[in-house]
Amino acid sequence: MLYTAVTKLAMRICFDAHKDQVDKSGMPYVFHPWHLAEQMDTEHEVCVALLHDVMEDTQATADGLIRAGVPECYVATCKKLTHSSGIPYMEYVAALADDPVARKVKLADLRHNADLSRLNHPPTERDLSRQKRYMRAIALLEGYSAV
Repeated sequence: MLYTAVTKLAMRICFDAHKDQVDKSGMPYVFHPWHLAEQMDTEHEVCVALLHDVMEDTQATADGLIRAGVPECYVATCKKLTHSSGIPYMEYVAALADDPVARKVKLADLRHNADLSRLNHPPTERDLSRQKRYMRAIALLEGYSAV
């Protein structure tokens, strides 16, 4: 983990936003963004990994993150990672491909979400279907090469 004033701010925002949430196996949700952040190298990547679900899964807004001190360009990347309803999933994923930070964070997110060992039960058909969708998204992002 990279510790700077801004990553520490992102850690606090992430924790406060997700502290009462749990994942599908009942684990504290905050472990998920933390796991992603541990795989990142730059301040931008770490902050986006920590904050990638904050606007999607909580009441937080882009303006609120900026007012809190998160750099606008980091918030802009988080906005790209926020899947808006009405946009087909693979279209949303494809739109991330040309942004290196969004692509790197999304790949880590997809790999973690596709890990069925995180579940407390044998995978259901729904779990397997979701994993298949994540694997297609990983292939799309890994197959992208900037010209």
